[in-house]
Amino acid sequence: MISSLHATEQGAGSKTIVLLHGFGGCHDIWHEVVPSLSPAARTLAYDLPGHGLSLDFPGAGPAKVAARAVLADLTARSLKRVHLVGHSMGGAVAALMALAEPEKVASLTLLAPGGFGAEINGPLLRRFAAARDPSAIRACLVAMSGPLTRPIDHTVDALGDMRERPGQVGKLIEIAAAMTSDDRQGVIPRDRLDTLTMPVMVVWGSDDPVLPVTHTDNLPAQFHVHHVLGAGHMLIEEAPGLVATIIRRNMNRRARPLRPKLAATG
Repeated sequence: MISSLHATEQGAGSKTIVLLHGFGGCHDIWHEVVPSLSPAARTLAYDLPGHGLSLDFPGAGPAKVAARAVLADLTARSLKRVHLVGHSMGGAVAALMALAEPEKVASLTLLAPGGFGAEINGPLLRRFAAARDPSAIRACLVAMSGPLTRPIDHTVDALGDMRERPGQVGKLIEIAAAMTSDDRQGVIPRDRLDTLTMPVMVVWGSDDPVLPVTHTDNLPAQFHVHHVLGAGHMLIEEAPGLVATIIRRNMNRRARPLRPKLAATG
């Protein structure tokens, strides 16, 4: 039987906010962010292919597969435009979605997204993939966070429950090995990112040990960048209130106009 893509829906309203977790996460990691988002919006927090209740999604692993899967699910839900938020691997998925179907994305908020530079902490991500018990999961989350990390009991519990499902840890190990081959990751070309016209906000912790903050260097001029001083990679756990505020602000920004094409001469 082909597994469907799982999403947890909360709230109601004319606007829809789509939340995409990072590698090794699940829909439940947004539990502190969602209550602080706009009351006039509904949220869809997905389990990306290969994770949680989307574990058995066919072909799970590559960000391109996840991007196509979420876009297809949004179409099936008759959602024409959404505010898209992605963390880490989910950020790469969100960026690919915006490039594939820009008309569907009203705003794009990227939290330490994957694919913005080749450097990646492969050993730490592979260690996180293999973590099964709560103490190992907690140690990995602490290692991925900044020096001022917050208590993360709920996240530890949610990820522990997810990893108890048969086949989950094996799938994460498989995805991590492919994602961090030679301790490098695939990169989305800057010239492609420059074509995005919806409001784009990129948020990065200054002490990110997974994806270096230097990945924000030389981004397209229209991208807004917010550096979170003292934060690491786990921005959703480290600064949920700030993340919610940034999402709300980006939702209210205006898209940039398309640049007119130069007329041919000669």
